[in-house]
Amino acid sequence: MNLPKLDLLRTATWFTAITITGLGLYLMGRLFLSGSGGGLQVIASTLEGNAFWIALAIGLAAQAVDGALGMGYGVTASSFLLGTGASPAVASASTHIAKLFTTGVSGIAHAKYGNVDRKLFIRLLLPGMGGGMLGVLLVTSIDGALLKPFVSAYLLVIGLHILAKAYRRVRPRQGEPRHAAKLGLFGGFVDAVGGGGWGPVVTSTLVGSGNDPRTTIGSVNFAEFFMTLATAASFTLLAVEGTWPVVAGLVIGGLFAAPFAALLCKAVSTRVLFVSVGVLITALSAVTLYRSLS
Repeated sequence: MNLPKLDLLRTATWFTAITITGLGLYLMGRLFLSGSGGGLQVIASTLEGNAFWIALAIGLAAQAVDGALGMGYGVTASSFLLGTGASPAVASASTHIAKLFTTGVSGIAHAKYGNVDRKLFIRLLLPGMGGGMLGVLLVTSIDGALLKPFVSAYLLVIGLHILAKAYRRVRPRQGEPRHAAKLGLFGGFVDAVGGGGWGPVVTSTLVGSGNDPRTTIGSVNFAEFFMTLATAASFTLLAVEGTWPVVAGLVIGGLFAAPFAALLCKAVSTRVLFVSVGVLITALSAVTLYRSLS
């Protein structure tokens, strides 16, 4: 017997809330139980360092973009981390650990505001998780920078395509999106390899093909939490450690921005969303492509 439509989203929402709460308590417990005064010393040294505050600003800006447009957090955060000299594996691991919290809160907010399409969410869920785990296996054994020119070129074309659609009448797609599962698999793979890309690949392709921007962004955002959970767990099993002051800054900045970004997504018009997504993807892809070829 089929479950009522609201049951799956309610279950996913509660699972997400319990998971991020449990992870937060676990990490805090390890911090304060690490020894006499050890936790306080770590916190003090973290707050005194520049890495935490820079990462907090990055997390705030990245999640504001990601929650409102369904993309940009991983790409933004990973680009800054790579710029500081971190390896692709460490940058991706740090970003995904932080995204466990930010995507969880963002997904819950989108579900609350009615931005999640149940069928699309289901079709993206397992393929996205599988693609993320495959990407982890690759990035921990091969330099992920080798794939960046190809992914960036694809995203550049998608961004220009969305911008073109923003200024002409787009006929909304009737029925379910095509190839959503394959798109989720590819998006999860690219996200793990490059430290970001789930939103740009999945959201931009679905929106560019005529799907409703609001429910597409909400559904992709919520599915991203589960993809990130699988990816972060894979990084942990493969013993790739992040930089904890950076992770803490990304988490705190992102958590502050997540609820407001979901509300922004509900409030703005479809054309504004199209233009914003198109400009964001075109700019990020052009910069990444230039850097990878230079």
